[in-house]
Amino acid sequence: MTRVLITGGSGFLGSHVVAALAEREDVDTVVSVDVREAPESRAGVTEVLCDITTPGALEPVIERYGIDTVVHLAAIVNPGHNVELEYRVDVTGSRNVLDACIATGVRRLVVSSSGAAYGYRADNPAWITEAWPTRGSDEFPYSRHKALVEQMLAEARDTHPKLEQVVFRIGTILGAGVKNQITALWDGNRILAIRGSESPFVFIWADDVAAAMVRASTGGPAGVFNIAGTGSMTVTEIAQRLNKRVLRVPAGLLAVALGVARAMRLTVHGPAQVGFLRYRPVLDNTALRETFGYVPSHTSAEAFEHYLQTHPGVARA
Repeated sequence: MTRVLITGGSGFLGSHVVAALAEREDVDTVVSVDVREAPESRAGVTEVLCDITTPGALEPVIERYGIDTVVHLAAIVNPGHNVELEYRVDVTGSRNVLDACIATGVRRLVVSSSGAAYGYRADNPAWITEAWPTRGSDEFPYSRHKALVEQMLAEARDTHPKLEQVVFRIGTILGAGVKNQITALWDGNRILAIRGSESPFVFIWADDVAAAMVRASTGGPAGVFNIAGTGSMTVTEIAQRLNKRVLRVPAGLLAVALGVARAMRLTVHGPAQVGFLRYRPVLDNTALRETFGYVPSHTSAEAFEHYLQTHPGVARA
């Protein structure tokens, strides 16, 4: 019987994972840790208020409930407003979780990383496998932080091999209620694109991410795996599905426009956003399917379609 603790258990993804684990007959204990109160009472779940950015805060909780598996999901969902806080949660918090697992003898650590860890770079291959280095992009704190966390996890795999790790590099998550900087790109009258780049997106349905997390918590091999639906969708394909035109802007012109708009406090985005749009990390999910043994129920295109079905208010021309 597995005894699982989930950080960020009251968040969007955390709530999905907690609910799925609570239904498992082979899971004896589900402890949800968060700095926020759970939105509602959840049967079979122990709720614990705990701030992972505080060193030593997690160890007593792990020991109290005899936890053998930790699923680390706590993160800043919509980055870009408070870089210091983002670093404290994403990097310092992850360091504290890793240290707590090592100190208490936890058997397995499951971590939600991101495709952003690869960075938004011109030399990224068309399809990125797990062998590609996680270099991040310094101009994007979220991407840089994820790369730093991946570095500390890699070091721990060498120095503390008894702690099994399952690291998921996740593509763009879509699900009921999702609203973020990616979905905001589809709200206007036209879909913005960088001239000369189709900027493919890989999508993954939230329930698929949760299911992979549950498999990692209760069995399956250790390792590092991309999580994304099979296939991708280009900007043109997304625009066609929304029945909207594509506004293709030269990269240099968009960088200047964003620089001016940010200086006038019209947007939080700056010239670096050009790289975010131009060089999307396109995740290959072969290892997820063939090595980890999980096949997503939705392809990228199907996840997008399901997103539209669950978001009737998404603007369509």
